[in-house]
Order: sequence, then structure tokens, then C-alpha cells
Amino acid sequence: MRFTVTGEWSRNDLLRLILMLFLVYVLLFWITNWILYFQKMTLDPASVVHYYLGDPEQEFGRPARPLAAIAEVAHFHLFAMGLLVMTLTHLLLFLPVSTRTKGILVVVAFASALLDEGSGWLVRFVHPGFAWMKVGGFLLLQASLLGLCIALLVGVLRPGRNGYTDSEKRRRDGPPA
Repeated sequence: MRFTVTGEWSRNDLLRLILMLFLVYVLLFWITNWILYFQKMTLDPASVVHYYLGDPEQEFGRPARPLAAIAEVAHFHLFAMGLLVMTLTHLLLFLPVSTRTKGILVVVAFASALLDEGSGWLVRFVHPGFAWMKVGGFLLLQASLLGLCIALLVGVLRPGRNGYTDSEKRRRDGPPA
């Protein structure tokens, strides 16, 4: 942790390699998110409704998603997405970006992950009208994950500046002219 806080990570090739490989892993995860989503639904809210509420008009009358199945998926997703978003946003803190921008990115990332997971529950147990929320939550989550990965990738590939020393310098010298 000391390496990222003090900015030494920009001079530590092994740590930069670890961060790069982690980002490759996250980008592969991001790709599989798209594949898994489109195996079950499309961006059409009607497909989301059919996935969660079933489709009695299909040949064998596809039933609604049972509570146990939704809870099982949520059990793993909530923990895994929480860790992933926490890790990505935590690393974001060390980039030379304004605190306001970092705060917005943190809130968007966490909110979109909750929106993506929670909206399926709303479609299934509250009202099919929440299907738009599921599509929007998925797209926003994917956009925020990709944005965080790109920002961190740029930070790893362009070392030298970091959020810690830049904010200390800004406090000491004032904003850049």
C-alpha cells in the first residue's frame, strides 16, 4: 500500500506489472459480463421482463425466476462486485484527478453495481416497469468499469504523477495557473 500512497509505484516495475495484469483480468471479466448478459437478455426491456417473469407463451411455458435462483446469484454478485468496485475505486484515489471527479466516479461505480443487481429483484417482485432500470444499470455499470480500467491503465502507463503528491503540492502551492 505504501507504494501507491507515496507514488513509489511509478518507479516499481513489479508493482506496475501486477496492476497491469489485474487490469487485464478486469477487462476480461468486463467482456464476459457482456457475453453472460446477452445469453439471457437483450437491451430490450421486454427481454428483461421475460427473463425474470417467465414467458408462458413459449413452447414449454418458461416459468418466472424463483426466489432461490435470484438469491443465489445475488449472494455471489454482491460480494464479488463489492470487492471489485472497492478495489478499482481505491486504486483510483492515487491518480492525479480532482477529488470531486474521484468522488463522482466512486459513487457512480457503486450505485451502478447496486442498480444492476437490485433492479432484477424489482422486476421480479415489484413491477415489470423496472426492466428499464435493469438495462440502464447494466450499461452504467459496464461504462463505469471500463472508465475506471482506462483511467487506471493510463495511470500505470504514464507514471510520474500521482494523486498523493499532486494533492500535497496543490495544498502547498495552490491551484495550477
